[in-house]
Amino acid sequence: MKSRLAQFCFAFFMSLSAPLVASEAGAIFLLISPGARAGGMGEAQVAVANDAYASYWNPAGLAFLEGSELALMHVNWLPNLADDLYYEFLAYRKSFPNLGTLGGHIIYLNLGEQIRMDEYAQYQGKFTSYMVAGTVSYSALLSRTSSLGLNAKVSYQHLVEMGTAAEKGKGTSTDFGFDIGYLKKEFLTPRLDFGLALSNIGPKVSFIDPDQADPQPTNLTIGFNYALVKSQHNNLNIVYDVNKMLVASYPDMDWNGDGVIGGFDEDGHVSLSGDYSSDGKIEIAHTDPIYLALFTSWVDDWLLGGDMDRAISGEEPDRQIGGWAWDANLDDGNGIPDEGEMVNSSDNGLSYGDADWGIYNEWGQKEVGSGDDRTISDELDKLVHNVGFEYWYSTYFALRAGYYYDKTGKIENPTFGVGLRFGGYGFDFGYTSGEPGHPLTNTMRFSLNMLF
Repeated sequence: MKSRLAQFCFAFFMSLSAPLVASEAGAIFLLISPGARAGGMGEAQVAVANDAYASYWNPAGLAFLEGSELALMHVNWLPNLADDLYYEFLAYRKSFPNLGTLGGHIIYLNLGEQIRMDEYAQYQGKFTSYMVAGTVSYSALLSRTSSLGLNAKVSYQHLVEMGTAAEKGKGTSTDFGFDIGYLKKEFLTPRLDFGLALSNIGPKVSFIDPDQADPQPTNLTIGFNYALVKSQHNNLNIVYDVNKMLVASYPDMDWNGDGVIGGFDEDGHVSLSGDYSSDGKIEIAHTDPIYLALFTSWVDDWLLGGDMDRAISGEEPDRQIGGWAWDANLDDGNGIPDEGEMVNSSDNGLSYGDADWGIYNEWGQKEVGSGDDRTISDELDKLVHNVGFEYWYSTYFALRAGYYYDKTGKIENPTFGVGLRFGGYGFDFGYTSGEPGHPLTNTMRFSLNMLF
């Protein structure tokens, strides 16, 4: 692969489903799902978590396992993008009677070779990028049917050896975080298991500029695992997970309703270049710290904030809400303001709040009233749904199918897989299908498990 890092990042973000996350969270490689078994079941695993991969999906599942296990996976990542991107995963767990289970995993993502370009688009040579994370897990039973698990992790991202132009330092980042998981077997009925996992809790991720740090991709997953068929030789389970990204972010927004973005410093003093409202509320694009985002991420897309200051790609917002209207005399009949049809309200002596103040920006995007247009459906649309089926004949052979659905990310990927178990060894294969051209289409995962 000989392309700019930005080109990779664009496709990488698409493959992780949430465009929101792409611009609002760091260390998103931690969201890549390991395990060919999970890959064949639509990536629904939080209420399953009954092998060494539980250290990633739900560390609470480790407490129910006995003995020791080693698991590893290899996958050529984003095969439609390049042939030198690959993802490696290695996990281990060991139970200690009366003490619980220890485990952990290592993740390595190789991003291939990139071309370095300066701010003038001049060739500056080549470099390689990679990301790695190590996790230690502990899990213990709370009762015969319930358990709790904890993870502590350290991640390192090596994007580029140096910054561009006047940037100082290297494009690397070292961060730490935590996960917590809970698993309840025989939940409400003997055939139903319930799982919950909260992952990637930690401080913000920064590279060269700490002021541009992004929150970690803190994610909440709730899952259910129901045994449709449960007999000596035939077992069929249906599994469902729903994911909620606990990242609260806001675009440039008019929080106090005065029609402009900023204009004051954080103490409420007038400042033409200030980014705050008169009451000290930041109005430029920002994210909430994790201790707030755990709560505000549920309402940031519909209740919090105000009208948005928008802009087309490549342009900066004008820090004014609306102020432009389309000229009915130039309307082409579709009622949509096109280039050349816009009229600046200020030229007509109007001010924000006047009845005839334009509701659009100069590019024809609605800004006045955009805050009222947001509803709870905007929040619900960002939930990611995973559903999977797993059929086992005895304990030797498994068939799997699943579906991955993310409305906001426009991802609808069917998945399929098979599994074999014999003599303490297990082999799994998972295949992700999808529309031609999608970064994840034709992704094949291969996993190996060893019990001892």
